[in-house]
Amino acid sequence: MSFFPIFRRELRPTLRLALPLILAEIGWMSMMIVDTMMVGRLPYSAEAIGAVSIASSLFVVFAFFGEGILIGLDTLVSQSFGAGRREDCHRSLINGIYLSFAIAPFLAIPVWVLPHYFESLGVTHPVALLAAPYMRTLSAGLLPLLLYFAVRRTLQGMNMVRPIAFALISANLINLAGNYVLIFGKLGFPAYGVTGSGIATCVSRAYLALVLVAYLLWFDARHKTELLKTPVQPDLTRIRELITLGFPAALQLTAEVAVFALVATLIARLGAVAQAGHQIALNTVAFTYMVPLGLSSATAVRVGQAIGRRDPVGARDAGNTAIILGASFMASMSVALLAFPRYIARFYTSNEVVIHSAIVLLAAGAAFQLFDGIQTVATGALRGTGDTRTPMLCHFTGYWLIGLPLGAWLCFRRHLGALGLWVGLSFSLILIGILLLLYWRRDSRRLLDLSLEGS
Repeated sequence: MSFFPIFRRELRPTLRLALPLILAEIGWMSMMIVDTMMVGRLPYSAEAIGAVSIASSLFVVFAFFGEGILIGLDTLVSQSFGAGRREDCHRSLINGIYLSFAIAPFLAIPVWVLPHYFESLGVTHPVALLAAPYMRTLSAGLLPLLLYFAVRRTLQGMNMVRPIAFALISANLINLAGNYVLIFGKLGFPAYGVTGSGIATCVSRAYLALVLVAYLLWFDARHKTELLKTPVQPDLTRIRELITLGFPAALQLTAEVAVFALVATLIARLGAVAQAGHQIALNTVAFTYMVPLGLSSATAVRVGQAIGRRDPVGARDAGNTAIILGASFMASMSVALLAFPRYIARFYTSNEVVIHSAIVLLAAGAAFQLFDGIQTVATGALRGTGDTRTPMLCHFTGYWLIGLPLGAWLCFRRHLGALGLWVGLSFSLILIGILLLLYWRRDSRRLLDLSLEGS
């Protein structure tokens, strides 16, 4: 069959699953964007944006490591659901929740301790003074965030994605209202400034977990799925399987997020203006990244379900269709970043010096949009097959052995400043995108070959 009939056939089910997940990812990112925009209205906007930048960048490293550990639920739940084993999906969820409780303290401790070292990392004193309480406030929402990740990945593996989108959209309204009230001291509350933004985000993340747990219990009561009859004793074999699948994914996500956190720390040495410009550009490219990230989750589910029902051709077609969609969207975003950088920057601040700094970095971000879309969706396709190791190796090599050293050299030795670091990141993402596309093509051929041998 030629490509276009396959694409038309796969497009509708891919979008049906992906669109709510894309909305969910946009909702997740919007919380950080709202935090940045709202604190940017404070009189000390450059320092406030810089504080949110450094604290949220470091917090996300630990949050995404936790999400990565739980990402094995994508593979286990989707393959079990594809094979018609709903009870097995429930068992994976229960043990994913146990795993969330186990890892939360290990992640919360460094989140609480790191602010002591902000100034020794080169963060200026005014920024560090604002960033420390903001980051410590975020740590209180870490366990609810992990529980949200566990329930969310189970729901999406069973094609229940609309509640995820609803939870994130409504959580953003709570975060927006909380920011307004707690940052500026409205409705009788004290004006907490930057720390108030952290409190609002923490409350919103607790709400996320509660909404998804409530939905799962409601669905079970209505459809008699026997969720509450699932054995509650820990299944060490399944937990070990989740860790085996999730640990490489956790390292991959951490390698990706940590390199941006380190870049934020390095840029902090260049001053509050450079850091604020970096945060605006980073928020923007992170926002566009949410679309292929949602597609990536949908792709992992669709590929995993196809493998569960022993349909390697369906797995290949689902992966290829999603990669094309992700690449097409990100190519259009590249054009938008080049065409409207000033309008984007003005959403965050009216400070012309900060705006100019952001415009330069947005141009560098435009260079890697296409390849970021390819690598993100290809990572999801590989995860659906159970391969979490290949993306980990590609991300670690691309970011830490190539992109970061190149960017640091351009920044500090060639005196390109923040732009030099972004050029290094752009180069690494282009390389990772090409490699993961090639690996997906290899793995999809291998699936077909195994199917032919079995027949």
